[in-house]
Formats: sequence, C-alpha cells, structure tokens
Amino acid sequence: MQTKYDTILILDFGGQYCHLIGRRVREQGVYSEIVPHDITPEEVRKIGEKFNVKGLILSGGPASVYEPNAPQINFAILELRLPVLGLCYGHQLIAQMVKGKVKPAECREYGFAEVVIDKPVGVLKGMKPKEVVWMSHGDTVFELPAEFETLAHTESCPVAAYRHKTRAIYGLQWHPEVVHTKNGTQMLRNFIFDVCCCEANWKMEDLIGKMVNEIRTEVGNSTAIIGLSGGIDSSVATALAARALGDKLTAVFVDHGFMREGEPEAISRTFQKFGINFVVADAQKRFMEKLKGVVDPEKKRKVIGKEFIRVFEEVAEKSGAQYLIQGTIYPDRIESGFRKNSDVIKSHHNVAGLPSKIKFKKIVEPLRDLYKDEVRKVALMLGLPKEIVNRQPFPGPGLAVRIIGELDEEKVKVAKKTDAIVREEIEKAGLEKKLWQYFTVLTDTKATGVKGDSRAYGYVVAVRAAESQEAMTANFAQIPYPVLEKISTRITNEVPEVTRVVYDVTHKPPATIEWE
Repeated sequence: MQTKYDTILILDFGGQYCHLIGRRVREQGVYSEIVPHDITPEEVRKIGEKFNVKGLILSGGPASVYEPNAPQINFAILELRLPVLGLCYGHQLIAQMVKGKVKPAECREYGFAEVVIDKPVGVLKGMKPKEVVWMSHGDTVFELPAEFETLAHTESCPVAAYRHKTRAIYGLQWHPEVVHTKNGTQMLRNFIFDVCCCEANWKMEDLIGKMVNEIRTEVGNSTAIIGLSGGIDSSVATALAARALGDKLTAVFVDHGFMREGEPEAISRTFQKFGINFVVADAQKRFMEKLKGVVDPEKKRKVIGKEFIRVFEEVAEKSGAQYLIQGTIYPDRIESGFRKNSDVIKSHHNVAGLPSKIKFKKIVEPLRDLYKDEVRKVALMLGLPKEIVNRQPFPGPGLAVRIIGELDEEKVKVAKKTDAIVREEIEKAGLEKKLWQYFTVLTDTKATGVKGDSRAYGYVVAVRAAESQEAMTANFAQIPYPVLEKISTRITNEVPEVTRVVYDVTHKPPATIEWE
C-alpha cells in the first residue's frame, strides 16, 4: 500500500488564487499542501518525512517585488533541486532573484490576454501558437539572465513565460489555475506529471477520514455545538461532526430573520429527521436591534458575526459545550484576508467578523481548506439529500448583506419577495443547474416610476446571476431576455415598493458575486 502521497507544495504569497492552485493539483489526483512563502529547506525536508514532495509552485500575490517589505523566499529553496513553477508574483520574484529585469509595465494587463507561445516545451508542451490566458499584473519581466530562455510573450509583456535552460525552473506571468485560462489545466498537468514526474495516488475520499479524525482529536471527550444554516457547507460540517462526535454534538440553527422566504421552516423539517441534537434559536429581534443604524457593509458583517457567537455561547452554556464547529470554507477565509500578505476583500461573518473574545476553547473548521464544489463532492460521498447538495450558496448573514445600507422591516420584506420571484422564474426556465447563484439585491437607490397612470417612487432592485466553478472567479450569466422580462414584470407588479429592476453584468473580478 502507498505510504506516501506524491505532493506539490504551494508557497503562499497572499494571492487570491493561491489555494485554487492547490485545488487544481488535487483534481489531478496529486496531493498538495499550502505552506508559508518563507518556508525553510529544513521545513520542506520535514514535510518530506510524511509526503513525497515532488515540486514547488510559487503563488501570485498583491505585492510588488519592489516594495520594501515585499515577501521573499529563502534562496536556498531553489538549491533543493526540486522543480519550481512561479506564477504571476512568483514568476516575477524568481526573475528578480536571478538578476533579471523586472519593472512596472507601461500597460498593465488585467483579464483575458492573448499570449504568443515562442517555445511549446516543458509546462507549455502541446500549446498552440497563441493561447488565451488570464492576466492580473502591474509589474513585468523584461529581461532574463543568459541561463534562462523566454517561452512566451504578449504585446506588452516581453517575458510572459520562461524556463531555466538546464534546471526545472519555470515562470508563467498568467494564472493557469483559473478557468479563464483556456488550457491552464494542461499547463499544470505538464508541470505535475512531465516536469515533477508525480504519480496520481491521492483521492478525495481520503479527506473524509482525515476531517473526521481531526474533529475527534480536537474535541476529545468534550462536547461541541455546530452552527447549522442549512447550506451545503454547514450541512457537510454537521455530517462530519456527527460521525466524529455522535451524541456529543448539538446542531444550532440561528434564525436571525434574514433567511429566504420559507427557509427556516424547510431547514427545521430537514434536520429534525437527521437523528441529531437539533436546536432552533429564534434571534430575529436581537439581530435587527443590533443592526439599527448600521450602513457600512464591513461593520454589518462584523455585528452579525459577533451576535452569532453570542447566541452560540448562550446555547453552549445550557448544554455544557466547550467547542464550536463551523462550516467555514476557503473562499470565506481568503476574502477575509486571513493570511499574511493577502488583502481583505470583505470580512465574512464567520472569519474576520468574529469577536476577539469568545468563550469557547476553540473553533474547529474541518472544511477550511475546501472550495464549494469540493464540499459538494464530499456531500455526495456522505449521502446527503440532493436538495442540500444542490442548494445555491447563500451568505451566512443572509439577506442582510443583500440589502444595501441600513436595514428595516420593510426592506427585509421586499428583499424576501423579490428573491423568491427570481428563484421561481430561474427554476421554471430550467436554468438553475447552469448557475452558481441567482438572487436580488435591494439597492439604496430609489427611482421614479409610473403605476396605474400615477407617479410612483420606489426601490431599485438589481438581479444578479453568476456562473462559476469555485466562486474565486465568476462570469455574469447571459440570462435569456424573455426570462429577465418575466422577472422584471413580476417584481414591479407584485412588489409595490419597487419601481425599477436592473441586471448586473459584471464579472468577478472586478466585482465580487455578492454586493456587500
């Protein structure tokens, strides 16, 4: 039996897509670990006692290599003679370290770019003369030392890809890990299997046992509660925790009043059948009270995160639970800027939104390194119901972050009605399986309209529908006009407070999927 997984280590420079690289590697049946960018050779050798380390990938990051405190790698890492692939910032950093010329580009590249492949070798083996890739950079590599050669270029980036002439060191300015790079998966496969000579000896099923054992080890003989929203993440975390802890686990559904229409009742019906300790905490009034006067979305998320914890603490005090388990997944953490050198995009209520002081011994997050689609795979392996497996992502703060500005009862009512209409019409049209998310946003703008030959002045509602695989990038969905027309007509007819409906046609990036 295989005792060591072939493994690729991902050196983390704080890029939004860092963990996505690791996930893409695992999709090929090869294990990956995310490690600090300043990992030492000794630490790499230590990891090698458990895993068969076959290569290193340097991630992208928000910094410039010219910043005074720009993250660096230990140069001795390159002397380990392991194959190395630098992506974006990693590509620039290697070039700078070997005395190449890196400087700000005259024309920055963000989004789709056409790259000319000068030499289809190594990680670019099998590529066409021109490839569509996803760029996101301000600095550019302009020259390389004699021991390196250029493999690709664009109109504004003379060294878009390179390799060392005698060693397995490669750099790509673009992001092969995102789906927008058309043949990005093949580029990574070239590195994993041709350059690093890995064997595909790891499978997703191995994660389940690892996560169950982790929960069991963390909690020990104590008891725990888990925050259960009814979404795919918290449901999978609950199923794993139930396997690990049995009757030492209590699942808590906090009804904060911002769920979708009919959802609290549906969640209660579903999980009361699961044979677990299930508690509903009615906290609608207290959440609304805490959010009075709150407009800023970051503050809103933090208020909600703090109040969630306070409700959990109260339940735990009654049950004697010492640990809190959450269904936090990787995009929650990366957007909250949890890692050194990464930027805060928005503070998720269950990560950066948590209060600094909590009464639990520890918060356990078994799904913290997984993406949404990976969580769905685990859900299928655990045998969870299809209605949970296929449930579209819904933020923990619920409609509170789909209502721009201050909350009140009328706005929540409007948000629930409009959201229900969008879901009904999307599902009637049979589009739900193609979409990652579809919902409405109640904006803080009002507009003049005409209803019944009279002037009306009401809310502007935005409809958002996105296509994605892992939520780190997303495209706005090209919903057929007749469907959009039906949605708009129903909302303006059935929700008297609304006079105008608009459709969001922004990709991620530059936008996020949610508005707040």
